[in-house]
Amino acid sequence: MKTKAAILWEENTPWSVEEIDLDPPKAGEVLVELAASGMCHSDEHVRTGDIRGLCGPVPCVGGHEGAGVVLEVGEGVRSVAPGDHVVFGFVPACGRCPSCATGHSNLCDLGGVAVLGYQISDMTSRHHARGVDLSLAIGALGTFAHHTVVNEASCIRIEPQHPLERACLLGCGVVTGWGSAVNAGQVGPGDYVAIVGIGGIGASAILGAEAAGARVITAIDPVEFKRDEALRLGATHAYASIDDAKLSLSDATWNRGYDVVVMAMGVGDGKALGSASELGGKRARIVVTNMHPALETSIDLSAVMLTLFERQLVGSLFGSANPRQAIPELLELYAMGQLDLDGLVTRTYPLEGINDGYDDMRAGRNIRGILVFDHGS
Repeated sequence: MKTKAAILWEENTPWSVEEIDLDPPKAGEVLVELAASGMCHSDEHVRTGDIRGLCGPVPCVGGHEGAGVVLEVGEGVRSVAPGDHVVFGFVPACGRCPSCATGHSNLCDLGGVAVLGYQISDMTSRHHARGVDLSLAIGALGTFAHHTVVNEASCIRIEPQHPLERACLLGCGVVTGWGSAVNAGQVGPGDYVAIVGIGGIGASAILGAEAAGARVITAIDPVEFKRDEALRLGATHAYASIDDAKLSLSDATWNRGYDVVVMAMGVGDGKALGSASELGGKRARIVVTNMHPALETSIDLSAVMLTLFERQLVGSLFGSANPRQAIPELLELYAMGQLDLDGLVTRTYPLEGINDGYDDMRAGRNIRGILVFDHGS
């Protein structure tokens, strides 16, 4: 079939929106008509080459935070059927590997295959343009498109009453941020929490920390708009820099330091991570959920304080969550008015506006931008 997609032909160039050829799904695969796609910073990492080798090679179709309606399924697909509403998990979950079997499907073995950017089943492409095969930038998904073909393991069925223009956020950013606070950070009632970087992930970490009963939630971001939005979403304090937050430890934490520090900056930095770790008090958990450049190999961190304060440095992928459990549960919280997905969305764009959306993200004008696809009536 013919459809439209945003393609990255070369690193550090704009996304090109154009017609592509899309093959039908093969065994174990699903054809989905997308309703919306979140514009996550991870796809900006693809464009800049920060995570080269950890994503599909160019040329590629971008996007990994999507939701839509199943149009067709390949042979052997049992978990979804045509007409089902689905959210894509940016890490596929097979349900059978050791990680999935122990409740850690965010670390599914298929993730190591999906990172290569082609169909999990046979490592070939279903997406083509200008006579060449296209890879899929992150998670073998390709959500910057009106239609895509993905593996069944990436599809999580949701109830049809949930708006797909909000459900798409659960495919990456919301689960990642919420889970970074609640699962990896283990935030509990009365805790002091600091969140560094208030984009889609950092804002979702605020929502998670608030729901978990944190006493203090400090948002750290150099952009005034984002600090204001953080306070609106539930943060109790907001500072323009890590250094400013350090100067206010006495005021914000009674000089005890933070119990949990979540790193959610758009681009991770080893020096900033080391500086932010100094916000942590005794037995603090420093959660690294943001992406660092793949070639960065050092962290400027006081190792002795890991010992003396028993600080813990914790990595977290996809919020250390089981997405097949977390996505439906968080959507239920949204339906009950207990999770402000609407408040995370700053602007929406058509697919043709994707470069405008990423310009707004880079300029600090968005918490989260969403591509909304109009398929006509």
